[in-house]
Amino acid sequence: MESFSAESDVLAEIPAALLTRFRAGMVIPAVPLALSPPATGPRARSRFDMRRQAALLRYYIDAGAGGLAVGVHTTQFAIRDPRWGLFEPVLQFASAEIDAWCGRTGRQVLKVAGICGGTSQAVYEAAFARRAGYHAGLVSLSAFKDEGGGSANSPRVLIEHCREVGEVLPIIGFYLQPAVGGRLLPYAFWREAAELERLIGVKIAPFNRYQTLDVVRAVCDAGQQERVSLYTGNDDHIVDDLVTPFIFRSSGETVTARMVGGLLGQWAVWTRAAVALLDEIHALIRTDSAIPSELLARGIQLTDANAAIFDAAHGFAGCIPGIHEVLRRQGLLAGTWCLDEEEVLSSGQADEIARVSAAYPELADDAFVAEHLDRWLAH
Repeated sequence: MESFSAESDVLAEIPAALLTRFRAGMVIPAVPLALSPPATGPRARSRFDMRRQAALLRYYIDAGAGGLAVGVHTTQFAIRDPRWGLFEPVLQFASAEIDAWCGRTGRQVLKVAGICGGTSQAVYEAAFARRAGYHAGLVSLSAFKDEGGGSANSPRVLIEHCREVGEVLPIIGFYLQPAVGGRLLPYAFWREAAELERLIGVKIAPFNRYQTLDVVRAVCDAGQQERVSLYTGNDDHIVDDLVTPFIFRSSGETVTARMVGGLLGQWAVWTRAAVALLDEIHALIRTDSAIPSELLARGIQLTDANAAIFDAAHGFAGCIPGIHEVLRRQGLLAGTWCLDEEEVLSSGQADEIARVSAAYPELADDAFVAEHLDRWLAH
């Protein structure tokens, strides 16, 4: 197994300019999986649609995304199922396509690989991702069941897991909401995780204010708020997360932290508008300007749109198909198919997506997509 011997080696794996941009904050869409229609028959399987997968990646890069996350929840965890065998092909294809399009456009993008499973599986995935050219791994701890109290489930076990994965690839912590397969991760875990030298950031996505504060406070109490970049994954609370200073008293001192960017499934759609939104927020913070009420109101609109796309009304059952539906309407995807053929739009969800799309056109980037779609779809 390849390993890092010091933090300088870890940082050397990421181009310095790219790491600086990550720390300043960027838009990182969680990349969906493009599939062609299932073949006919009772056990038909959808197929990996490379042409439209490439188009999606090109869209995100041209929209101004600073990073792309592949093999994460939005890409469908089922790519790891031996029935599909898509983990390696999808990550390899995406990495090569990102490099090719960046080479044509003069861009540089942070490539983040989703890392799942127990320690042996996670280390294997991290090693493969590193060979495939990814800069960091987003580490899911969903494989460690949240049963409470057991030694195999203790913060110490989770920390050692992250440490071993970090020996292979720089890591980004991930607090995934339990409703879509995550587990509770206490303050004690995040307090110790913040001091892992190979942790470069945390995606905070519990969809819960108290648990969000656990992460931010832990990083501040560890004194790592400058080194460990905080990214919102709370798709239901994007604008408020990005404009709010998190201020704590720690060790007798006042400490302030901010979420600098987002690693979001919501930003897998309408990405051009998301980049403009983050740029606007960064400019306000940089100039220490008052946050306008219009921006806060837009944040509520974005939450309303996310509720429709993520299918909050049905416990997020249609989350991934909802993302697909927005991209299908723009022409980027051919359909809403998932690897699990039971995973479909919920009743009324398409109407809700139509409602928010009509109500908040300023959140979308339909004209931008229409202008460039043919070029992105070209081989």
